[in-house]
Amino acid sequence: MRRLALAFGLLVLATLPFWVGNSYYTNIASQILLYAVFALGLNVLVGYAGLVSLGHAGLFGIAAYTGALLINSGAGHLLAILGALGVTLLAAAAFAMLSLRGTGLGFVMITVALGQIVWGVAYRWISITNGDNGVSIATRPAPFGLTLATAPGFYWASLVVFLVSLGAIAVFAASPFGISLRGTRDQPRRMNALGYHVWMIRFLAFLFSGLWSGVAGMLFLYYNQFVSPQSVALTSSAEVLLMVIAGGTGTLLGPFAGAALVVIMKNVASAYIERWNFVLGAIFVAIVIFMPEGLVPGSLRFWRWTLTRLRPRRPAAVATPVRAPLPNREGGA
Repeated sequence: MRRLALAFGLLVLATLPFWVGNSYYTNIASQILLYAVFALGLNVLVGYAGLVSLGHAGLFGIAAYTGALLINSGAGHLLAILGALGVTLLAAAAFAMLSLRGTGLGFVMITVALGQIVWGVAYRWISITNGDNGVSIATRPAPFGLTLATAPGFYWASLVVFLVSLGAIAVFAASPFGISLRGTRDQPRRMNALGYHVWMIRFLAFLFSGLWSGVAGMLFLYYNQFVSPQSVALTSSAEVLLMVIAGGTGTLLGPFAGAALVVIMKNVASAYIERWNFVLGAIFVAIVIFMPEGLVPGSLRFWRWTLTRLRPRRPAAVATPVRAPLPNREGGA
């Protein structure tokens, strides 16, 4: 059943532009995929390392700004992508060295401060970032001669990147390193006593998380062909954290479900509901109350409970009474 559900889901995603038939909703699906990649990257820290970051929009924006500036300076798309990811990894290393000095609330506050520094640079360094006006690019790449200028073309490119990120993080989570990372989340002192370098494990996990945040930032740049300080604001970090928590931390499909929820509410439901923020907040409160583990684990738990209720119960076996032995002719038992 699991393999059939996976195959059906891949078929639905691969054929979505054909049965949707509307470029607007195809673009919404592309947004869901790019934010799912972003949420998967953050989930490496939140779900597997137990470190809540509110500054990952800074890494997301650093990749987008670097890619835009390289493209506008005359670099090719491949060089711009590699350069943007390289700069993002360097920024993630700097973020990690500073934020891993604290744990718990201290870690959260340091990441908030770092994210706000990036936002301040994007907003005030007008000669480089163009301030509120942002940075635009004129073209999208054409890998293997396939154009990404159309909504279906960009959607399929986003789907390929999403599947690659999903596979990479699945391998990461199942690897010995991923298991040791979960050990640092649950018992850091015991892991340290067993000889594991807890700080280095978390540092490498931060780099891996920052890498996929940078990939999502490049997808965002190519989708909008524009990046501005709003992309690196604190609200962007809070939104992606909401995606991870709502979908289910420490799961592979949870970030995708959370990204779908937030993007649909933000871009589709907002056209019909004026107070869509209130509705999104109410949905999040309901998830926390009724499915505290997240949408995906909570839905699976509800599905198993429903199956057990619908499954017919076997009648209880009736015990056969044991008769006393009849006496024999000699009068004995």
